Order: sequence, then structure tokens, then C-alpha cells
Amino acid sequence: MITAVGNPVYDLIVTPHISTDGRVLSGCSTNFALVLAKLGVPVTLIGSAGPDFAEKFEADLKRFGIRYQLLPSKETGGFSLRYYGDHGERELSLLGEADPIKSFSKEHLKADWIMLGPILQEIDEKLFSWIKSNTSAKIFLDPQGLLRGVKNGKIYHESTPQVRKIISQVDVVKPNELETKVLTGIDPRLDPYTPAEEIKSWGPKLVIITLAELGSVIYDGKDFYEIPAYETEAVDATGAGDTYAGGFVSAMTRGYGLEKAGLFASSVASIMVENTGPDFELSWEEALRRTAVLDKLKRQSFQLLKK
Repeated sequence: MITAVGNPVYDLIVTPHISTDGRVLSGCSTNFALVLAKLGVPVTLIGSAGPDFAEKFEADLKRFGIRYQLLPSKETGGFSLRYYGDHGERELSLLGEADPIKSFSKEHLKADWIMLGPILQEIDEKLFSWIKSNTSAKIFLDPQGLLRGVKNGKIYHESTPQVRKIISQVDVVKPNELETKVLTGIDPRLDPYTPAEEIKSWGPKLVIITLAELGSVIYDGKDFYEIPAYETEAVDATGAGDTYAGGFVSAMTRGYGLEKAGLFASSVASIMVENTGPDFELSWEEALRRTAVLDKLKRQSFQLLKK
């Protein structure tokens, strides 16, 4: 069993290719759970939603076969996302902010993996400490929501000592390029290895840095695993890192090694970005077909960046 913790959101998304017709289900932990459910891995999603979207949220999760514990909130979270530039740059504006997650049923702590995917500060150090002290599960952290704040309805990013303290205690931490730069001050598009080493020195067992079309780097403290991106047309990059995380954990539940898990995760993310919203088709067969393509590319002396 896998448990995903973090508030769902209903977003408005505009990219150079598409514009959503109203708000669509998304969120870090939600997209992660979608991947596992589509791949047939049992997963429970825990998050807060308000009366404005609670009924739709429950219907959506039942439709996708995701177990859930819905926590009450004054409203449901959401963002307006407008993409620009060549590397998935985007502007986020707040549409709604759900209440923080204070606690949930302890039965969900009896998991093999717990994925923490906050969207906007709904997981704090107190909740993390409670989770950590009551589970033997491996903890996977996507730090995006720990690094976000709101000012005049706009999202800004900053790191804090509390974020670093949480990162120091997890099994896997997966920042993207923006989050890596916020955490370390280093642009990983120019050098992903130094920030990976710095974050690893804080205490997590594994560091994964995702770099959009450049691929990703996995660092276990000894070896770097350079993972290429599967070449495709990205219609909507929303949730790419979340689905990478879902692919990675799914692969690890099957006993894959780090490199193959990374290749599988990259393949899963490539399927997500070809679509928008939660209704994308995903199968082990297609993800493994793309994994084989990436494995062949790796063996042809693929190198992410010169070290």
C-alpha cells in the first residue's frame, strides 16, 4: 500500500498549446496517486477540500479507483497556471487555498511508501514529525509546496531552516530545477551535480533532481545516475514531476534498481505531458516500451551535462 499526503487542487491551465475548459483536478500528491492507480498499485490519497469541490473530488477519485481520506476545509485549493518560455516556465496565481493537514487516520501510516506532496504549506514540521514517528514506511518528499508563499495573490518561493530539517529526514527528495535553485542557490541546468551533493549532505538517502527536457539526475551519495528525457511534444507540463515521482515509486515497488526506476519514471512523465488533466491513458506496457528506448539511448553514451 502507498499513501500520498497533500491537498488536491482544481487548476486553470493555459499553455502555448491548450487552455483548459474550467478548472481541472491536479496537485502534487493527486497526480502521484493517479499514476499508481492507473498502473494498478493500491494508493490512498489524503488531503483537504472544501464544499465548493468536495463532491466533484470524491467522484473523480472514485472514477480513477483511488482510495482517499477527505479532510474538511473552508475551500478547495487551486492555481491559475500560465506557461511561457522554452523550459516550462510558468506564472502561478492563487485561486483558492485549502486548510492545512493537521492529522489523519493512523491506518494510512501502515504503508510501504508515504509520499509527501504539499501544494502550499499544508504540511508543516509538526505533521511531518508525527508521520515520521509513527511509520516505518519509506518517505518520498516533493518539496514544492514547502517552498511556496503567497503575496498579493501571487506565488513566490523561498527556503527556510524548517524545510531543510524535513529534507534531512526523508528517504527520497525530488526537487525540480526551480526548487533546487531555491534550496541551494545553484542553477542545476548548468550544474546538477553540485546541488545534488549539497542536498544529499543534509541527510536524505536519495536525491533526484528533475530538469524538464534535459532529463534528471539521481544521486545516492556514491553514484550519479543520469536519466534522459523521452523526446515528445509537451502539450502541458503541469504534473510532470509528480508523475515522475509516481513512476519512480511504482518501479521501486517492483524491485527495479535506481537507474531503471529513473528511466521508467521519465517514461511515465513523458506520457503525462502529452495530455492535460487527469484523463490520460497510462499502462505498464507503454511505459516499459519507452523505458527500453531510453535504456538504448543511455547505452549510446548519453550524458546529461559535462561534469
